[in-house]
Amino acid sequence: MKIVMAKPGLDGHDRGAKVIARSLRDGGHEVVYTGLRRTPEQISRIVMDEDANALGLSTLSGAHDVLIPRICKLLKDTGMGDVMVFLGGIIPERDHEKMFSHGVRAIFGPGSRTEDILSFLDDAESRTDLGKSVGVGNEDGWRWN
Repeated sequence: MKIVMAKPGLDGHDRGAKVIARSLRDGGHEVVYTGLRRTPEQISRIVMDEDANALGLSTLSGAHDVLIPRICKLLKDTGMGDVMVFLGGIIPERDHEKMFSHGVRAIFGPGSRTEDILSFLDDAESRTDLGKSVGVGNEDGWRWN
């Protein structure tokens, strides 16, 4: 899978995103890391330019409730509804349903194991192989638990 890893907003802490990017590469995926402080528009453009299958977003700043819906909408509005979106970082439990309602397929908080993220990606690939959508534009409510 080709995955773009991004840090939206003003959050300047990217150690976790870099660790996950390396783990995904070690797990056989192609990963493009965008760097820090990207706007939703920059992120959606990079996903398009890279022809990515998935977008991993890492946020620790608390701005997820604004940035993530904006990114998901941009992906849908620009014809990239087939791109799968997953989150990592500090996303309070009370906000999970809102993130899922925008098309996010998985949320990995502090202490998540890289094996779990790789299992999520394997499950998503299996669904895709069966012709089932895992993208942000899919409205069947699928999410990984």
